[in-house]
Amino acid sequence: MAKNKLKKFDDIKAYKNVFEPSIDDLKDQFNLSGKWNEIVFKNNNPIVLELGCGMGEYSVGLAKKHPNKNFIGVDIKGARMWQGATQAIDQKLDNVCFLRLRIEFIHQCFGSNEIDEIWITFPDPQIKKRRATSRLTHPIFLQRYRQFLSDKGQIHLKTDSQFLHGYTLGVIQGCGHVLEDAEHDIYNAKVSRDNMEIKTHYEKLYLAKQMAITYLRFRLNFNYGK
Repeated sequence: MAKNKLKKFDDIKAYKNVFEPSIDDLKDQFNLSGKWNEIVFKNNNPIVLELGCGMGEYSVGLAKKHPNKNFIGVDIKGARMWQGATQAIDQKLDNVCFLRLRIEFIHQCFGSNEIDEIWITFPDPQIKKRRATSRLTHPIFLQRYRQFLSDKGQIHLKTDSQFLHGYTLGVIQGCGHVLEDAEHDIYNAKVSRDNMEIKTHYEKLYLAKQMAITYLRFRLNFNYGK
C-alpha cells in the first residue's frame, strides 16, 4: 500500500468529522444511533445521508449550499473519503461529517425517523445478476433504509447507468413506492432540478464522454413487506 494512502488512513482516524465503527460497535447498535444531532451536530436540523459518497464532493457541496441541514457521507473507502473530510475541515463546515462503513450495516447506525433524506450518487450498478442484492436500490437495501428514514423522507438516485435507472424504476413500481420525479438525461431536460449543479469526480468523467446522467426521486411505501 502506498505511503500516501497509509497517511490518509492515519489522518481520518484522527479527524473528528470521521467515524469508523468496529464490528463490536455494531453488534447491538452504534452508540451514535438516534443521537447524531445531539452528539455530533449539536442542533435539531434535518439529517441527509449520501450513500457511497466516494470523495465526498456531494456531501460537502450540499453542506455548503444548505447550512440549515446536516449531512453524513457514507463509504467504506477511507482514502477517497479523506478528500471530502479534509475539505470540510479546511472550510470549517460543521454541518457535514463522514461514516466509514459497509452500507449493508447502515441500519445499525441510525435511529427510527432520524434521517430525512438520502442521496445515492453514482453507485456501482452491479449489473451481473448474481450481484443484484448488492445494488443500493435493491428491496433489501430499501428495507434497511426504512428502519431510519422518516415517513416523508425522499431518496434521490443520480447515476450514469441507464440499467440501474431502469432497474430502480421497476423496484419502485413493484414495491408500491412513490415515484416523485424521473429523468433519463438531466442536463438536456426541459425542467431544471435543485442540487444538480454539484458534480462528482466520476460524473465529470461521464459527462466528458457525453454520457447521459439520470435522476430519480422517490419515497418509500412503509407498508411494503408487512
